[in-house]
Amino acid sequence: MEHLLVRMVLEILGRPPEHISQALKMIVARLEKEQGVTFKDIHFHEPRLAKDAQNLFTSFVDLTVELDSMHRLWGILFNYMPANIEIISPERLMLRNDELNHAANQLVHRLHDYDAITKNVIAERDIAIKKLQEIAPHLFKKQPSIEPAAEKPKIQKRTKKKKRTSR
Repeated sequence: MEHLLVRMVLEILGRPPEHISQALKMIVARLEKEQGVTFKDIHFHEPRLAKDAQNLFTSFVDLTVELDSMHRLWGILFNYMPANIEIISPERLMLRNDELNHAANQLVHRLHDYDAITKNVIAERDIAIKKLQEIAPHLFKKQPSIEPAAEKPKIQKRTKKKKRTSR
């Protein structure tokens, strides 16, 4: 298979701005060491305040890389989770079923990992709530419910009678 030319954006969010710039450079350095990845172009953007945030900053880097295989592309997608990706060339791709199987299995593995993490966090939250209820039950007393106001009787509108005119 021929090489892939790929443009991608890696983004990071955090604080302080100097830290996210350094972290982004470390991520790019790690990607640069990956076998089968050749950098063609790189452009770092300065951190700026994230939209709707008071103290969080965002920064990103635009990369153009050449990859030696679809397998390498799948690995980058799963390991670096770029914010955006564009395959520039080749224009048409032919996938072998083993390449697609590998990608599908990586995806399923990642989903199972996230599912396990989510279930553990929910279980830990439930345990913490139960212990907190034992320690400070007053925090969990039900608030008196507010009953809806009684319905007001419906007032029927009177219809005006037409005046009879004499003829």
